[in-house]
Amino acid sequence: MHKLLLWPLFGAALIALPHGLSFSQQEILVFLTINVLVVSSYRLLTLTGEWSLGHVVIMGVGAYASALYTKELGIWVPVSMILGGVTAALLAVLLSFPLFRMKGFYFLIGSFAAGEIIRLLWKRFRDPFGGPKGIKGIDPMPDFSIGIYDFDFFEPVSYYYFAGVVVAACLWILWRIERSPVGLTFHAVHWQDKLAEASGVNLRAYRTLAFAIASGFAGIGGALLGHYVGTINPNSFDIDLMVFVLTWAIVGGTGTFYGPILGCVVLTILNEIVLREMGFEQMRPLIYGAVLILSILFLPNGLESLVQKGMRALRGKSRSKEATP
Repeated sequence: MHKLLLWPLFGAALIALPHGLSFSQQEILVFLTINVLVVSSYRLLTLTGEWSLGHVVIMGVGAYASALYTKELGIWVPVSMILGGVTAALLAVLLSFPLFRMKGFYFLIGSFAAGEIIRLLWKRFRDPFGGPKGIKGIDPMPDFSIGIYDFDFFEPVSYYYFAGVVVAACLWILWRIERSPVGLTFHAVHWQDKLAEASGVNLRAYRTLAFAIASGFAGIGGALLGHYVGTINPNSFDIDLMVFVLTWAIVGGTGTFYGPILGCVVLTILNEIVLREMGFEQMRPLIYGAVLILSILFLPNGLESLVQKGMRALRGKSRSKEATP
């Protein structure tokens, strides 16, 4: 019964969290919430054994698409966010035709090249992408009220609640997909591809499906970001951010659903609270690189392995207490 109480307590803690933070920390919390969706969607792609260097650019596709849908077509912002995710997923399907002729390292490099081509197109065409300066004056999420609470989405607390609901819904869908027969097939494509193919599984179709789903949710994350900051440009989705996403996933671990989320939260706290307060923010790439190397050497299964060891230890203690007369 006590486990059932953990979720309401966890939800209450998330609701109360921003009220104990400064304005800048509240904004960091908004970005962290969006990044949790991005890194979780990235993990879905890794279930098939493929690692991409273009995931952040696909996130940008969702941001650009949602921004243009609202600015050019006047579509309501919540609907444009969903359409941004759909656009990112459709582009992933198109990219899958050349990319999934490759595997492993070659797919990694191919995805990077595809992402850079997309970014160059954003820079090259001022109409409609705004060229190197990008798109400014993106329509914000419209304000509304629920009971006595007024949601002003220029305020980070209100946007945090909105993004939190959207991200929570997306995470639940991702979690359900992973535990469905489709998700189990993703695992089979990764670990037993020859056996899965012999059993009638279309490997390329399932890799494409994982790529499209992961891209769709990344696109929603990009749309959430674009409508919050109000401006996007090609440099907002460059390789530097992609390296951070990779680091979050590897340091957290990809063996469990919560692993990449744990890595994203821990490294964000390290960066935004520890490094910034100590004046080492400019050294972030160096410190992130050191953390990544140390994690691979001494914690190859990521931070999630520490959580698993702690849970096993707690179970062992509880069993020993029950066995004691």
